[in-house]
Amino acid sequence: MEIGSELLGVTEWLPATVPGGVHDDLYRSGWIEHPWFEQNSLACEWVENRWWVYRTTIDEIHLGENESAELVFEGIDYEALIYVNDQLLGEHKGMFHEAVFDISGRCRSEGPLVLSVIVKHAPDEMAQIGRTSETHTQKSRFNYKWDFSTRLVNIGIWGDVYIRIADSCTLEDTHVIAEPTLDTAQGIVRVSAAIRNAAIKEEETKARYERLSLHVQVFDPEGNECACNHVDVSAAGHTELELEVAKPELWFPNGYGEQPLYEVTVQIRDGERCLDKQSLLTGFRTLRYERNEGSPQEALPYTFVVNGVKVYIQGVNLTPLDHLYGNVLPEQYAYMVEMMKRGGVNMVRVWGGGLIEKEEFYDLCDRNGIMIWQEFIQSSSGVDNMPSKQPEYLRLLKLSAVSALKRKRSHVSLTVWSGGNELMEAPNKPCTYEDENIAMLKELVERYDSQRLFLPTSASGPVEFITREKGVSHDVHGFWKYQGNPDHYSLYGDADHLFHSEFGVDGLSSAKSIRKFVGADNQSPASMKDNLVWRHHGEWWDTLERDEALFGSMKTLESFSDASQWMQAEGLRFILEANRRRQFRNSGSMIWQLNEPYPNISCTSLIDYYGEAKMAYYWMRQAFLPAAASLDYRKLDYGIGEVLDAPVFVVGRGGTQTAVLAEAYGSDGQLRWSKTFHSGLDEEGRSRLAGRLHLPITEELRGLFMIRLTLSQSGNGHASDGSQADYFFSAGRDGEEPVYAGAVSLRGAVLQVSGVGRWEPEEPAELVINASGTATLGLSSLRRSYIVENTGQALALHVRCEETTNGYWLAASEQFFTLLPGERKEVEVSCFRKKCGGLLAEDKSAASLPPDLIFRCFGQDTDGYEERERHSINEKEGAKVHV
Repeated sequence: MEIGSELLGVTEWLPATVPGGVHDDLYRSGWIEHPWFEQNSLACEWVENRWWVYRTTIDEIHLGENESAELVFEGIDYEALIYVNDQLLGEHKGMFHEAVFDISGRCRSEGPLVLSVIVKHAPDEMAQIGRTSETHTQKSRFNYKWDFSTRLVNIGIWGDVYIRIADSCTLEDTHVIAEPTLDTAQGIVRVSAAIRNAAIKEEETKARYERLSLHVQVFDPEGNECACNHVDVSAAGHTELELEVAKPELWFPNGYGEQPLYEVTVQIRDGERCLDKQSLLTGFRTLRYERNEGSPQEALPYTFVVNGVKVYIQGVNLTPLDHLYGNVLPEQYAYMVEMMKRGGVNMVRVWGGGLIEKEEFYDLCDRNGIMIWQEFIQSSSGVDNMPSKQPEYLRLLKLSAVSALKRKRSHVSLTVWSGGNELMEAPNKPCTYEDENIAMLKELVERYDSQRLFLPTSASGPVEFITREKGVSHDVHGFWKYQGNPDHYSLYGDADHLFHSEFGVDGLSSAKSIRKFVGADNQSPASMKDNLVWRHHGEWWDTLERDEALFGSMKTLESFSDASQWMQAEGLRFILEANRRRQFRNSGSMIWQLNEPYPNISCTSLIDYYGEAKMAYYWMRQAFLPAAASLDYRKLDYGIGEVLDAPVFVVGRGGTQTAVLAEAYGSDGQLRWSKTFHSGLDEEGRSRLAGRLHLPITEELRGLFMIRLTLSQSGNGHASDGSQADYFFSAGRDGEEPVYAGAVSLRGAVLQVSGVGRWEPEEPAELVINASGTATLGLSSLRRSYIVENTGQALALHVRCEETTNGYWLAASEQFFTLLPGERKEVEVSCFRKKCGGLLAEDKSAASLPPDLIFRCFGQDTDGYEERERHSINEKEGAKVHV
């Protein structure tokens, strides 16, 4: 205004990635240091406080007489002004609903269009320590500092941007439900759609078009048309249509059956001419909700029933995959869903402090049988946890909720909605449907997706946190740390909650990962009380004191990581097994958390930021096996002369007979005791007592000893589907000696590893199969088997492999398993070529090298880990690795 010229800006024009975020663009252009290294994120906090301008040129668009053009932003983070040819087109506020602008007139009159998007500074919002009642935006909250992430407030265009060209009659709010009849002889597909008249009046439309009709086709999983129907429609309004499909294939959750998907195409036609078309994938399944067995009448229904089958929830909680969520690629989603499926997970809770995730994630869950618990964007804040009632906030919340409901409701994997995370009307008292905020969301779910359950919040109470008090726990959260020996085992082993929708145990990331973001001077074991870099990457989750009390002094980063991950796995597995022993009185477990959006030295995640699965992931998978045996113990240490007296349970569906072989081994790997128990599996999967282990603790077991439970369904003594669980205890220790000191001093294991064959490609993960062909994610993977043998004279504890080129994510048929002297296992390893966005893009090898593995076990001397000599398994067939 004053000088008549445009300001040049703080930076020159920089290349921008859309979808993406400003931080990644600045890093690529050298404006900021890598935010994840040590404490660099502190120097990036200026970014969120600036206004940023995106600019591009849209080539000239030629529209037909009846056509319209809309500029669509699927996700702006957070508030923006949109200009075309320096004229204000409109404003937008909010991450989770579209910004749509009609540019038809400009396309016809102005030729090429210069599009400018001014993204305003990020709003000042509540971090984890704050007041929920004072939240005023629908901005993703974890960005502002959470226990598993730093403060790095994303800003930019995080969703797709495109121009939607349509005829004057277009489809909107298309929704599909597919359900089988009770006898499954037929399936009913219900389609609803709104027809929008974008350009002309309805009476003019009737004169212009011959005959408007809505056409629907259904294609089976092989791409064959199996149903079609049509109905005449008017030029505007809402239309519903039903179709019948003979003998539909049923969709089941992971572990309960297959996931066949049907494509439904919806067209609005003028005679034979298609004016608009949409395609959706769906699955045939029934869904209902029941109260738990023996639950109080006032309890909410926490048992999920799919196709008439009770499903025990084996779940995880999902945080956003990255702080820079606009840069996350479909392949990153694919890897996380793949790991869920391999881990026996059948439900994921999309946490309310994070995101309504991108469509690729929900597609993948449909394909892999991962039921979705979707929360609206609300979360607790530590100081107060009452949902905001501010009128402007409720308006924004309603916009986000309606958008999410309309976009996600056709996904067969979507199973339950929740008002948000840990919303409370008073300390330890979750909100109910009576809360004004929650009541609004409940009404919206009933209006737009009435077939699904809406829970007021998670946990839904009547008390928030797990407690030793009986009769008051329905859906509870907590705790997130190992509760100590023996308190951990009495708390969780004697609990009576109906559902456990969030809990965890903390553990370090792998040393391989920690070395990527921590400098050499900070790569020794440290307490977060004393080391600011360690504090910056996980202050809440300091395990040094815990782990030194259980193992003794931590000498190296590797030994600290090994010990910390062991206790995370030990603590989590006990909770999972204890909950499952009450199956259907307890309806399920949902671990906090699957992943982390930021590299933490320590955290409650099962998979760290760089995609490395922790020991807890693999012990979770063992606890989630379709059939498993478990030991209900109450402490880790026993005196000589004591008796380890603990019941043995089996759990699994099908009614078959099983045998459980219980064995006790000394640290030298010699068998000291054994007994076999027999039991049948329950038809629906309830836990059954197989017998009682009564083990006298003798001198032969002094030090570290192991109890192994091997479940077989054929009576041959071999584990069924990998169902072999190892439990570790100490005997006769001095009162001052750490419980697991015997594991640290254990020597004598020798691993020999031989590759079987060569690396073979696996089929790429599929995202979409439809009548027009197959689209793939490009998540390419290689598979190879290895024979791992312990040729030494002691237990080889927690054997696992690690990929060394850094070009691959790794998943194995078994990891963190223990080998007796002379015992061998065949391990199948899958390596997925990394394809990451944002700051993770550089976390891969520069060259296209084949995978290279090393095998390690707990207790080995790992000084000089990076430099020690090893032989590559890839060098020649039959090569061995000696650790």
